[in-house]
Amino acid sequence: MKFGRLRVALIGAGQIAEVTHLPVLSEMSDRVELVGIADPAVERAVMLSSRFGIDNTFGDYNEMLSSLNPDAVFVCTPNKFHSAATVSALRSGSHVFCEKPPAINAREVQEMMVASKEAGKILSFNFHYRFRSEAIAIKKFVDSGDLGEIYFCEATALRRRGIPGWGSFTNKEIQGGGPLVDIGVHMLDLALHMMRFPQPKSVTASAYCKIAKRSGVGLMGGWDPEKYSIEDSAFGFVRFHNGASLILKTSFALNMKDRSIMNLQIFGDRAGATVFPPEVFAESHGELTNTAIPFAESKDCYKRSVESFIDSCLGKESTIPTPEEALAVQSILDAFYLSAENASTVEL
Repeated sequence: MKFGRLRVALIGAGQIAEVTHLPVLSEMSDRVELVGIADPAVERAVMLSSRFGIDNTFGDYNEMLSSLNPDAVFVCTPNKFHSAATVSALRSGSHVFCEKPPAINAREVQEMMVASKEAGKILSFNFHYRFRSEAIAIKKFVDSGDLGEIYFCEATALRRRGIPGWGSFTNKEIQGGGPLVDIGVHMLDLALHMMRFPQPKSVTASAYCKIAKRSGVGLMGGWDPEKYSIEDSAFGFVRFHNGASLILKTSFALNMKDRSIMNLQIFGDRAGATVFPPEVFAESHGELTNTAIPFAESKDCYKRSVESFIDSCLGKESTIPTPEEALAVQSILDAFYLSAENASTVEL
């Protein structure tokens, strides 16, 4: 499709659709026409359709796909259903923008990627931290060679007591995991993005559930310890075939000082950097220098992520996360859990 308006439908009427995607898409009426939304909880679909002016609601997304033939579909379901919904939408002739993590496992991502190629349709994912102004600014330093060879990164996605007290976030069967796949995945993707996606060689990781199995103070609502079936923290070390390495730390519950920390530290042989806040650490004219980027802060990364996908579907030049990159991310997530479960190093 070359320019014009894109007919967009949503699969899933949960919080991410309500709070993030629909408000952004509603602001893009020059490029987007919202034509339908599907969810087994039809009352949720009806509520959102009324609020955002969507004409068609469905309880079955396959019925929506065959009835409306949308140009693009946003998959906003719980993680367990990402793959099936994505593959169905691709095979029906729609481009797909899927929420993170890509799926439950790498095999499902592979199936999604194959379906995309067979249908000749765009498949991308909401790794919206790439679209933060801070990340965009630091990526310019990386791409210009200012940091030199990046040989180590430390990715951090920690919450002191940030267990989501709603939805299915603590249900392993539905979500596939805990903080690693919910917030850790963002810093993992951002690290790989900055490192230009080197091929992973091995993963050594540990996962714990030391706090969430008992009741306590929650900063994001209460949770049910009896139904908590995921990790509350995970830590791991990734080696890459090019010799680089990465440490990833993530938690929903950890006895630390700060309320939360989301950050990526990048270490090159010419300079280093931190992304949040954006700052570059180098040497110049015989002095050690710290270069701050004080005006890069932004809160519109969701919008940039969605707009980039829409523009790609409309035939405009835009850079978006690819299925191949999503597969690399998911493969490392899988290896994290396997290594933690078996207390061993997993070779990739």
